Amino acid sequence: MSDGDFPKDFLWGAATAAYQIEGAAAEDGRGPSIWDTFSRTPGKVLNGDTGDVAADHYHRFREDVALMAKLGLGAYRFSTAWPRIQPAGRGPANAAGLDFYDQLVDELLGSGIEPVLTLYHWDLPQALEDAGGWGARDTSYRFADYAGLVAERFGDRVKKWTTLNEPFCSAFLGYASGVHAPGRHEPEVALRAAHHLLLGHGLALRTLRQALPADAQLSITLNATEFRPLTGSPQDADAQRRVDAIQNRIFLDPLFRGAYPEDLVRDTAAVTDWSFVEPGDLALISAPIDQLGINFYNPSLVAAPLPPGTEEGPRDDGHGASDFSPWVGSEDAVRFVHQEGERTAMGWVVDATGLSDLLIRLNREYGPIPMAVTENGAAFEDEAGPDGEVDDPRRVAYLRDHIAAARDAIAAGVDLRGYFVWSLLDNFEWGYGYSKRFGIVRVDFATGRRVVKASGRWYRRVVEDNGSGL
Repeated sequence: MSDGDFPKDFLWGAATAAYQIEGAAAEDGRGPSIWDTFSRTPGKVLNGDTGDVAADHYHRFREDVALMAKLGLGAYRFSTAWPRIQPAGRGPANAAGLDFYDQLVDELLGSGIEPVLTLYHWDLPQALEDAGGWGARDTSYRFADYAGLVAERFGDRVKKWTTLNEPFCSAFLGYASGVHAPGRHEPEVALRAAHHLLLGHGLALRTLRQALPADAQLSITLNATEFRPLTGSPQDADAQRRVDAIQNRIFLDPLFRGAYPEDLVRDTAAVTDWSFVEPGDLALISAPIDQLGINFYNPSLVAAPLPPGTEEGPRDDGHGASDFSPWVGSEDAVRFVHQEGERTAMGWVVDATGLSDLLIRLNREYGPIPMAVTENGAAFEDEAGPDGEVDDPRRVAYLRDHIAAARDAIAAGVDLRGYFVWSLLDNFEWGYGYSKRFGIVRVDFATGRRVVKASGRWYRRVVEDNGSGL
């Protein structure tokens, strides 16, 4: 261990996602994704914002890699845009799309930054959604084909691969609550989508193992959440069990135990009979991975519903306002309780103990397995000075506390191998458009100008001393 109690080879990085930063939405053969369609649908995204230009990373990637080098990053977690590589989600690769990522990978390696490639960060080609999206089993096979194209091109240089980012959001925010693309409200399809995302992971994993060198490291990233019951009552414990099943164990159990949780199947019996799970699926899904990625922002406090007629007060579910629930099978069985404490601009409570508790729980129940914190960060109301500089002490405090929590998890025996701040750049923040800023680098969306924030300068020092100066 180092003096700072992080392993000497601990990987410090920053993360982004293709649709949130690239722009160039209709350039060089890129096809439309579900987020292009969703963001252009009136009322779906705040202020009618779209990712058409975003941070213009497509044209400014060399400048952005130079910023990463200036920050001393050891790694950069990015996603390839499926519709940029396969515009319709099937068929041969679009050469221009591959060429863009080819240049990006070479630029990273030339700057001493390890590329960490995510194959899917929510930008499903619209043509596949038109054919049923993740509710259709065929999409899983198309994803594996796409994975093969990317592996063939970059397998000689990229050693760290992630199949999916946050399949919970793709399935349940996309197909149940509808606050994310494609904006559907079909609970049964959401459960199908969750399974087909996992099946796509398993099929892609098999493809990647066959295509990549033996030393390639393969992973999946989940936004597992630390759910805490309000009291020790059986009713509140049941509420905690239900949301833990639909957000966490629906993915963790198939991946690490080769089965869906029995209580989840019971909770959702009125929605589906789970006949979409076919023989052999779970064996594919539970094939060994080399690392588990965890995205964490805040814990949640849950309880049983209040008696009818009782005023509920503010909710704290963190998944966006909607008349439709993502908690399929438990829509009316759980209450999210407002937590006291500091809030980010997203309205999320700041509580770093949720990260250490979560990592320790995952290691205890599903490990031992190497893990990395693949996203962690906070949006605040940044104020830029006349020179564009941003002093963001609240973001610095948030990052300091969460990195310290990661260190606590390591001290408790968790094999944590990396930390990636979310995000490198201010970006298109999904349904919030450009109204929320997570970056450690400020982006002036009118001009594209980048300015490293105080949090970015602070993070550079963390990287330099491997966390010993927290």
